[in-house]
Amino acid sequence: MEKKVIEELIDFGLSRQEASIYVELIKHGKMTGYELSKETGISRSNVYAAVAELVTKGACYLEEGESAKYIPVDVEIFLKNRINSLKEKADFIIKHKPAEVAAADGYITIKGSENIKNKVKQMLEGTEKRIYLLASSTIINYFQEELENLAAKKIKIVIVSDGFEMKGAKIYKTKIEENQIRFIADSSFVLTGQFTGSVEDKCLYSGQENLVSVMKEYLKNKIFLIENNL
Repeated sequence: MEKKVIEELIDFGLSRQEASIYVELIKHGKMTGYELSKETGISRSNVYAAVAELVTKGACYLEEGESAKYIPVDVEIFLKNRINSLKEKADFIIKHKPAEVAAADGYITIKGSENIKNKVKQMLEGTEKRIYLLASSTIINYFQEELENLAAKKIKIVIVSDGFEMKGAKIYKTKIEENQIRFIADSSFVLTGQFTGSVEDKCLYSGQENLVSVMKEYLKNKIFLIENNL
């Protein structure tokens, strides 16, 4: 579990060494550079460089004295401060971003489960009229919050799945290929492909009318077969 915590801290702007040292500080409360080096196995020169960065990044304080010691900032406070800082940076970027060129209406390959998940959420959040979604309940559960938000807005939701339940959605139950997703938003955008939770997952995203039509026809036929027990 500690290794996982270190991995997650890296996403908050710490290097691996900094994250390892920060976790050690959290465990002990207050340590010297020598003690940190002994506990982590990191050379003293690298420890001092890392804690200097941790002080700069707001993860620990320096207590000066006969022997300098480092005190960790409470992890919840550190994470909250990093999130607030990133939010301020994000607001600035959005406000001052360069003028955008209209996106080409082509075919885009999205690779990696996290990127696919984020794209589906983006599509759901931007939906104004209706969605059609075919996927296993395991996959759909990732997007339950966004789907419930759409249902609250009275947006039409049609789901073909193997056991997913949600109020406000028209659901057709059938056997589903476990790792496949077929998704249409507002009859204008399609996302289709493989979703297993792997960095190797791939999906095709497009606003091309011909692909949208093919996917709509596929789902229409699928629903027809379910309704007629075929």
